Amino acid sequence: MFDTFWRFAVSRQRLYLARLDHQPQPWTDDEILQEFRFTNVFRSADRVSQYLMSEVQYGKGRSQEPAEVVFRTLLFKFFNKVETWEEIERLVGEPTWAEFDFRHIASALDRAAERGPIYSAAYVIPPPKLGEQRKHRNHLRLLKQMMDDRIADRLAEADGLERVYEFLAAYPSVGPFLAYQFTIDLNYSPVLGIGENDFVVAGPGARDGIEKCFGRAARGIEAEVIRWVVERQEEEFRRLGLDFPKLFGRDLHLIDAQNLFCEVDKYARVAHPEVSGISGRTRIKQRFRPHGPVPSPFFPPRWNLTVERSAPPESRRVDHVQGALV
Repeated sequence: MFDTFWRFAVSRQRLYLARLDHQPQPWTDDEILQEFRFTNVFRSADRVSQYLMSEVQYGKGRSQEPAEVVFRTLLFKFFNKVETWEEIERLVGEPTWAEFDFRHIASALDRAAERGPIYSAAYVIPPPKLGEQRKHRNHLRLLKQMMDDRIADRLAEADGLERVYEFLAAYPSVGPFLAYQFTIDLNYSPVLGIGENDFVVAGPGARDGIEKCFGRAARGIEAEVIRWVVERQEEEFRRLGLDFPKLFGRDLHLIDAQNLFCEVDKYARVAHPEVSGISGRTRIKQRFRPHGPVPSPFFPPRWNLTVERSAPPESRRVDHVQGALV
C-alpha cells in the first residue's frame, strides 16, 4: 500500500500533465484511473481551486482589500461550486462586503436552489443553526457574523496556519475538516501567504488512507505521518525508481499529501480490496467524465511558478504551401 501511494502520485500527476498538454485519450494506461474520478495530486491544480484563485481571489478588476478577498473566498467556499458563484454574479452582480445585502443574495440563492443543487458534492458542508429555515441562508448569516467579527484583520495578524485554523474552527458548524480546507483556500489569497508546510489536519479520508498504508499504529499521529511522507518524498520516489513530474518545479506539500492519502484510500478499494480501512467502504462512487480541456493553470503569484504548456491542437494550422506546422 505504501508503494502504491507513490505510484499513484506519479500516474495521476502524469495524467494531469497529459491533459494539460492536449494529448489524446487515454491519458494513462492505469485502468482504475481511466474508469474512476480522482482529484489532482496537487490540490491547487483542481478545477474548483483553480477557479477560486483565478476568478474569485485574483480575478481582473477584483478588489484586493483584505476584507473583500476574505468575503469573496468564504462566500465561494461555503458552497464550493463554480456554478453557484456564477449564478450569484448573474443575479446580483459582483458580491462585495462593502455593499453586502443579506436579503438580496439570499433571494438569489433561493432562486438558484429551485433549479438544482447549489452545494458541491465533494464533501459535506454542515448547516449552522442561526435562525434561518434554509441551509444557504444560515450560511449567509454565518458569513456576516464572521465578517462583523473583523475576521480579515484577525487572519492577517495570524502567525501561522494553525492560528488561522483555530479562528475558523471556533465558528458554528465549521469543524476541523472545513476549518483546514478554508485555511488552505484563504492561504492561496494575498491576505495570508504562509508556507503550506506550516500545518496540516488529516481529514477522515486521509486517516483511512494512512491506516491502509501503515496500520492501526498510525492512529492519532496522522499529522506526523503526513509530514514524514512529505519530508521523504524524494527518497521514496528514488527507492521505487519513479520519476515524479512535479507541479512546474513545486514539490508535494502537506495539503497535497493529505489529499493523496484520501485518494489512495479510494484507489485501494479496487487495487487492494483485501486491505481494509477505518470506514469499511469498498466502492468508488464517482466515474471519470472529462469536462472539456484543462484551462491554463493559475497559481498564487508568490509561488513564482513558470507554467509551461503546449498550444492546443486547434490553435495550430498547416501551411499547405510550405508544408509546415505553424
